[in-house]
Amino acid sequence: MSHVENSPAETASWAVAPEAVDSPVASALWRAYYTEVSDRYYLLHEKRRTAPEELEREIAAETGADLRPPTGVLLVARHEGEPAGTAGVRLMGDLKGTSTAELKRVFLREDMRGKGGAALLLAAAEDAARALGAGQLILDTRLDLVEARALYARHGYEESEPLTERMYAECWYVKRLAPAAG
Repeated sequence: MSHVENSPAETASWAVAPEAVDSPVASALWRAYYTEVSDRYYLLHEKRRTAPEELEREIAAETGADLRPPTGVLLVARHEGEPAGTAGVRLMGDLKGTSTAELKRVFLREDMRGKGGAALLLAAAEDAARALGAGQLILDTRLDLVEARALYARHGYEESEPLTERMYAECWYVKRLAPAAG
């Protein structure tokens, strides 16, 4: 993911709102997400693209059920009305004495990157985590997803010790959330 500082015109062209995890929009964006991250992994490690059956297995394994209310939310970013990306937040409970939510499935379609949507999507996810009662947001990612790692660092996420155990998790981030203004 890349990031360009938002101008008022770019911000006005973006909208971020909750979406049902089983909607056609969510399904299409997740397919694009899994295709990209899976292809990157296999091209890096095995010099091949994802086989169709591998992609279908990964998509079927992650239903997004953990992103349903009341303990989760899936956000969809739209650019000029067109679905452009996702971010999911799910409440995890306490971690080291702080109510914690996890950031998942942060993605912008490649043709939508560099238009300011990533920062807006992250801000909306942080607001959603606060609304769920979280005092911090955690995530894991892979080392090869350097654009995502740079995005998180730019927005105040700090690398941490392992916080989850997942097959592809190679680095972890945490961000303490300031209380909502207001």
